[in-house]
Amino acid sequence: MAAAGIGRLARYGFTAVPGRPDPVGLLGSRGMNLWVAEEQRPYDEEAALILDQLRRVADPNLALRQLARLHERDPAVVEAVGTDHDLRDRLITVLGAAEALGDHLAARPGEWRCLTHTMPARFEVHAGIADVAALRLAYRRGLLRVAAADLADHVDVEQTMAELTALADATLRVAYRLAAARVTGNPRLAVIAMGKCGGTELNYVSDVDVIFVAAEDEDLPAATAIAAGLMEICGQVAWPVDAALRPEGGRGPLVRTLASHLAYYQRWARTWEFQALLKARAVAGEVALGRSWLVALQPLIWHAAERPEAVEDVRKMRRRIVEQIPRSEIDREIKRGPGGLRDIEFAVQLLQLVHGRADDTLRSPNTLTALRALVAGGYVGRHDGKALVLAYRFLREVEHRLQLQKLRRTHTVPAADGGAGSAALVWLAHSMGYAGSGTRTAEEMFRADWVAHAAEVRRLHAKLFFRPLLTAVAQVSADHLALRTAQARERLVVLGYADPAGALRHIEALSGGVSRTAAIQRTLLPVLLEELADAPDPDAGLLAYRQVSEKLGATPWYLRLLRDEGPVALRLARLLGTSRYAVDLLARDPEALRLMASDGELAPREGRALVEAMSSAAGRYRVPQEAIRAVRAVRRRELFRTACADLFLRPTELETGQALSDVTDATLAAALEVARAAAGAPEDFEFSIIGMGRLGGYEMSYPSDADVLFVYEPGSGMRDDEAQGTALAVAENLRTLLAAPAQDPPLGVDADLRPEGRQGPLVRSFTAYQRYYAKWSAIWEAQALLRARPVAGSEALAARFVELIEPIRYPEGGLTREQVVEIRRIKARVENERLPRAADPLTHTKLGRGGIADVEWTVQLWQLRHAYEVEKLKTTRTLTALAAATEAGLASAADAEILRTAWSFAARVRNALTLVRGRAADQLPRHGPELEGIAQILGQDGEPTLVLEEYLRATRRARAVVERLFFEN
Repeated sequence: MAAAGIGRLARYGFTAVPGRPDPVGLLGSRGMNLWVAEEQRPYDEEAALILDQLRRVADPNLALRQLARLHERDPAVVEAVGTDHDLRDRLITVLGAAEALGDHLAARPGEWRCLTHTMPARFEVHAGIADVAALRLAYRRGLLRVAAADLADHVDVEQTMAELTALADATLRVAYRLAAARVTGNPRLAVIAMGKCGGTELNYVSDVDVIFVAAEDEDLPAATAIAAGLMEICGQVAWPVDAALRPEGGRGPLVRTLASHLAYYQRWARTWEFQALLKARAVAGEVALGRSWLVALQPLIWHAAERPEAVEDVRKMRRRIVEQIPRSEIDREIKRGPGGLRDIEFAVQLLQLVHGRADDTLRSPNTLTALRALVAGGYVGRHDGKALVLAYRFLREVEHRLQLQKLRRTHTVPAADGGAGSAALVWLAHSMGYAGSGTRTAEEMFRADWVAHAAEVRRLHAKLFFRPLLTAVAQVSADHLALRTAQARERLVVLGYADPAGALRHIEALSGGVSRTAAIQRTLLPVLLEELADAPDPDAGLLAYRQVSEKLGATPWYLRLLRDEGPVALRLARLLGTSRYAVDLLARDPEALRLMASDGELAPREGRALVEAMSSAAGRYRVPQEAIRAVRAVRRRELFRTACADLFLRPTELETGQALSDVTDATLAAALEVARAAAGAPEDFEFSIIGMGRLGGYEMSYPSDADVLFVYEPGSGMRDDEAQGTALAVAENLRTLLAAPAQDPPLGVDADLRPEGRQGPLVRSFTAYQRYYAKWSAIWEAQALLRARPVAGSEALAARFVELIEPIRYPEGGLTREQVVEIRRIKARVENERLPRAADPLTHTKLGRGGIADVEWTVQLWQLRHAYEVEKLKTTRTLTALAAATEAGLASAADAEILRTAWSFAARVRNALTLVRGRAADQLPRHGPELEGIAQILGQDGEPTLVLEEYLRATRRARAVVERLFFEN
């Protein structure tokens, strides 16, 4: 519907605004004579072309008013734009998007004619300019040309930035010449462009950052006068010149000699000052001097990242910038705000400082050039790099449009406030080329794109800027980042590699060639080599890294994961150099590497989730062997998760035991389903697995077998012998399938704690257990039942079994004197017979003096004697029972703490032993690389003897308590 008073002119985007000239009057016969109001049509064909162009601009009303102002001073402009397509496009587009440039044209009749032809903007500012007024006009004309090319000719945003920078360069050179003409003498002075000007990425309205460099002390007085004059002239002509990036900032002298600069940067400069120097470019005055200054500073710039605080300094600077933004503007700030230009620039500059030390292809002052070089060099992923380039270009274009409107320095997107802000937002969207669709307005489409780019920038900034690998690379000296053979061999010897020639072969195999994979490996290897050097066996760790890389090298995500995702690379190096157990698991399941990307991935899964995952995996196969392979594959992944958590998060031994027990419970539950199906067990045939030993106590370790009892209840109508055969088939199937050779650690299912031990039947019915425990149960069997708990199978049957054994393991009235003596006798025999012949009883974690068994037997004796009267002793967990015994006064707090410390330390050492060796082990070595590995896992890097000393001290004290409380009391 046409707006009142202007009729069909509303179709061209015109509106009648109170207090503004009426579009009908401006276009009618008393104005530019482009519109016949009575007939509601353009005056002629040329008028129609002009109106159509006005319709397309960001603000048709603004363009119309400005064109009318030009027409008042120079009527020829209307005829010219009617006949000259290029002029019409350039002039009217500029008038509708840049009010300040329209004002400039209106103030200078005939100035619009410069748009009848094109030429590089920088050529407007030339050596023939004689005074400041001429320079001001030339600069403004150059700016007009850049804007016309940008808005009407749709010149690429990167070319626009380059043209604005070239125009600024030319302006600085002329301003220098004019300032020098006012000074007596001819000092040697160089003007260094910094910031966006130095990076050839200047915007329309910005301070131009510079540093002034004089050659010698005698040049300083005249050079300072020239510098001050240049700043004054540029402020009058175009923009403020800001020299705050100079040494000491505003407190320091405006001009320094080259030698003074070097002295400052060598002794006093902070990290942000070297970051700023990444943009430095000699631009005016004695350019050769400026280039010499920059060459002299290069070693300092490219070693700045090696400072211990360097990476964190840059991160702190970014945080301070964000904190300075007013809260009301932070979400609309496209430069400093989260997801803005600064996020991209800081990420790129930090990567340059760290990686540019050894790769001079990264040493560009231009953000996009440097970003593309980072992508080409493999430091940034292709997809991430493309997203950042697109976002940077988009945000710079938004910045240009915002500044062009009134030629004011702004980086804030207008707020959709329903008033002037909303109108400005509509103008911005139109100036960016957005046009409304049937369902969304132009400003909604603009905002959707802006929000998407900002979100992606925030994500990638966090990913790249806070990458742990970055800090690690920064700590490697520039000399050691290079992998050239001579230096690398010497470095490998220093790092402690026993076979540097072999290590070099691995390095060459991984990083040789010009492929992107090799480039990324060249980034990773210097850090990994240093990390592996701290391992007990660096050579084995490097070999393992090569094997993993060769297995996964062609996988798109592998190197990207190491480079980009959190702490994966550093964690992988630690794992490869420390844990043979984890390396073996990873070799069989390389994709498990993804688990190391975050602490959350290493958190143990809940028992129910594990059962569901394993049962689901098994359910995909009908053949029992294939189903069990699927179950064991899930178990392998979970063992790797737990091992990684042990290595990197250092959980308590109880948390590790719980995680391993949950994995075992789920494995047995899923395997039982497969075994039942393979044995053809009827649905009403009840079968339960009762956990015993460390499984029953939720205290599994990596080398632990699953100690179990099997109990069944025949189905309806089944004969006893048939039921016994079915139960035996289920149990045998389960044990055989889980112990079969495969690409993962087998799970031994040990039923030796069953009634009569190995001489008794493998499975018994519930009724048989009732008869046995009623007549023949021995005291050692009652002790074993202290750990019994349901693990898998029929819950109802398991509950009945637990009810059955309660009076046996917690005997009313406790133990007789004879039974106590029998338990002590069995314990003494275990110490004498079960400890391996060559074992050292002082360092055997399980059966040694003061080790795991000593503490457990002591606690279990208290349970057998007192659980009938101390309810809290009725638990399968060792430390829970120890705490209950202490609370009941059976042990002093001091004695309990000694026992707890020894048991916990021995359990941790036992797990660490398996992680280091890759196989079951109970003997703590007294020296050697394995002890070093254990020390690293326990968090005592570099102090392996302290681990041994602490273990001997803890177990010695525990043995003394055991002697007193178990054998004597």
